[in-house]
Amino acid sequence: MTKKRRAHIISHTHWDREWYLPYEKHHVRLIALVDALLDKLDQGGEFKSFYLDGQTIILEDYLQVRPENKERLEKHIRDGRILIGPWYILQDAFLTSGEANVRNMQIGHQDAKRYGEPAKIGYFPDTFGLVGQTPQLMQQSGIGNAFFGRGVKPTGFNNTVADGGYESSFSELIWEGPDGSKVLGILFANWYSNGNEVPVEEEAARAYWDRKLADAEKYASTGELLYMNGCDHQPIQLDLPEAIAMAEKLYPDTEFIHSNLPDYLKALEQASEGKTLSTVQGELRSQRTDGWGTLVNTASARVYLKQMNQEGQAVLEKVAEPLASMAHLLGKKYPHHLFTYAWKTLMQNHPHDSICGCSVDEVHREMVTRFAKSKDVAETIIDDSKTVIADAVDTSGFAAYGEDPLPVLAFNTTGWTRSGVITLELDAARLYLREGFTIEETARRMKETDLSGRVLVDEQGNVVDCTVEDLGLLFGYDLPDDRFRQPYMCRKVRITFRAADVPALGLRAYAWVRSAKSSASAASTLLTGNRTLENTSLKIEISEDGSFVLTDKISGRVYRDLGVYENTGDIGNEYMYRQPEGESPLTTKGLPADITVLDDKPYRASVKIAHQWLIPASADELLDQEQRELVYYPNRKAQRSKTLVPMEIVTVLSLEADGKGLQIETKLNNQAKDHRVRMLFPTDLQVSQHRVDSMFEIAERDNKPAPEWENPSNTQHQQAFVEVGNGKEGLVVANLGLNEYEVLRDGRNTIAVTLLRAVGELGDWGLFPTPEAQCLGEHTFQMEVIPYSGGERGALGAYTEAYQFQIPWTVCQTDVHEGKVAPNYSPLYWESAELAFSSMKMNEETGDLLLRWYNMCRQGTELSLKLEIPSDHIYKTTILEEPGKPLAVNAIGGLSLPVGSCEIVTLGINGAAK
Repeated sequence: MTKKRRAHIISHTHWDREWYLPYEKHHVRLIALVDALLDKLDQGGEFKSFYLDGQTIILEDYLQVRPENKERLEKHIRDGRILIGPWYILQDAFLTSGEANVRNMQIGHQDAKRYGEPAKIGYFPDTFGLVGQTPQLMQQSGIGNAFFGRGVKPTGFNNTVADGGYESSFSELIWEGPDGSKVLGILFANWYSNGNEVPVEEEAARAYWDRKLADAEKYASTGELLYMNGCDHQPIQLDLPEAIAMAEKLYPDTEFIHSNLPDYLKALEQASEGKTLSTVQGELRSQRTDGWGTLVNTASARVYLKQMNQEGQAVLEKVAEPLASMAHLLGKKYPHHLFTYAWKTLMQNHPHDSICGCSVDEVHREMVTRFAKSKDVAETIIDDSKTVIADAVDTSGFAAYGEDPLPVLAFNTTGWTRSGVITLELDAARLYLREGFTIEETARRMKETDLSGRVLVDEQGNVVDCTVEDLGLLFGYDLPDDRFRQPYMCRKVRITFRAADVPALGLRAYAWVRSAKSSASAASTLLTGNRTLENTSLKIEISEDGSFVLTDKISGRVYRDLGVYENTGDIGNEYMYRQPEGESPLTTKGLPADITVLDDKPYRASVKIAHQWLIPASADELLDQEQRELVYYPNRKAQRSKTLVPMEIVTVLSLEADGKGLQIETKLNNQAKDHRVRMLFPTDLQVSQHRVDSMFEIAERDNKPAPEWENPSNTQHQQAFVEVGNGKEGLVVANLGLNEYEVLRDGRNTIAVTLLRAVGELGDWGLFPTPEAQCLGEHTFQMEVIPYSGGERGALGAYTEAYQFQIPWTVCQTDVHEGKVAPNYSPLYWESAELAFSSMKMNEETGDLLLRWYNMCRQGTELSLKLEIPSDHIYKTTILEEPGKPLAVNAIGGLSLPVGSCEIVTLGINGAAK
């Protein structure tokens, strides 16, 4: 008889490397699972294939313990019975950078190709929402599909699914990104375990399939029905062939096959010809739900992890890779192996249960170590690279200053020209112990080093205002490549100064020299009293309660009541915030603050604001009872304790002489539990939308949630910044690792940035206490408030400032020598107000220099590029960085390239490392 439908049963397991158990306990279970899989596949028979969760790290984890099984594993991968890739890990979408996601795809492909070919499956089974640029990233990876479980339809407690209010007519849909890229979206409408544990026994099988066939047909657009046979850490169903045989016997009108995702896609595409599917555009954040199951507040769970991640990503992709590329252009071998190791170590913290901070405490302790390891490798690459570059920079001009000039280099590894205040430590004198002096004599000579009569000059000889702090006698050592370690004693100083107009992806030389010129400039200050900071662009007036008024002197726009702290209770969990019913937020509005001047220099002024604040010690005793009884968090009735504890908050506001924004550093000592701390920035701009930095995109979001939304909280994800603007002027709040914000529906469109959220349980499918998620102790947070005017161009300038805020300056001491690199230098120049620079790195297979940008705007633009380095040709490629056809260049070796709306554009420079 003719079959009216086909059931594709896919064997898989969703493998969270760490979650409700520490990594190694999950690891042991993984070894048992893959052992069983190999044994089953070795037997032959009807068990045809297994999908290894889309992440190649599972292969590493298994072979770390079972290296003797590598050939067995490779055979089944080559035979197409184990499908692997395309990712290295299944990462969170909103909490990891665009470049981290690109490296994830690149390394996943590289690792998969060692065994065979990666499965071209856009696999996001349990990702907590998806960014809008995913379709473009998939298409640039040669993937025309995306399988996902969250973001479109409601998914609630314990992964239950709800009916109604769908954005798509079917579980199959067209997903379109902001640039127009489209992929076939496959929603796991009944979750990625909808074909789990298929019964073999006849009566149970009939009851099972009666329900499962109906459930799938409820959403499916065709007769090709998808059943995922597996779940989180699910052991393999070894008797699946027997279960399929029973199903075929019971349902002669249905074809049951042990399928795989590529075969399912082919069948679906054929069956879908001529059918109209719904098109869903942009971000998938579960916007059209009641708001209780979005898992969005993982953005503020264990904020310290997000801060370490932001630093780790920035150091790798925005400092180490550009500097290593510059060093490679000067002849140093690019350390691909070290970058792969550092990226893999960092990305092991990027799965959703890891970077989201929603696991047991043991998991997150191990993450701290991984962050440190990755950063240590990146910093070693940076040190090696900047030394090579420094040796090639011509600093001979500083010899004109006579005795012992001390040159230093300021590296700007952002994509735009940069000015800003830099602090560096400098060896004013150094004496190696190999010189034969006694320890006492060595120390005496260093302590007697004359530090007087010196000024800081730039490469043109201009005196630069600086502050010098004598750090005294210090011990140090070199680790030469060709001999034993070399210890020394030195006289160290700390110099702070403003580096001006350092070229993008380049450097500028300075030197601390002996000179008859005075280092003291005419008296200048950015302070009026101890409560007002002002430069040519901004004026900040601090109130008695520590809040401040910011005036944009360019436009005249005044922003009032900025910098107030808010504190509320939180009876939720690591996944979701829940304020106690009826609670009014506490704020520092009206709370007197101790305000003192911290720094008053021509290049920067800083004011310290100290609050002593009493807040409730925790939730009341009812919360513990509700947690034990597994009361769903929106239904909890707990309130805050009547007992109060002190929370000291120290805020430092800093304004640089030419600063476009006000920098904020907050330090607080948290001794309370079950609460949230935010900083508030009212904009008083009457608009209905705002913009926010996301992965390769400035996303536009509504201030007011959809009608279906019931959750009083409307917190959302951000990466570098959030902006409220009215088309003419606006306010941008940039951050370092503070991934949660909310635009409040308070009549003022206040930007609320979450600094700290303290909770005591994991949440989800059981009770897992997480006392370390209360985040007790000292914390430091950094932000920058950037007003702008001038419409879209002004906003883009503020975005540039916010992106540069993410990236640390790099400095290097060197000596006086000749070199082929100018003391004010960049290897390339590019122009486009609409583009954001994203990456500069070398490709391992081609040896080409790769540069990446993305269009921040919804209209097309043009990229102009000029190289100061040799090249054979320039080509456009994808995020997989495969060689492409040469582009036409102009008479001076540059090019102009049209860039589409929201396009991610990657250029390869062939022959740059001659």
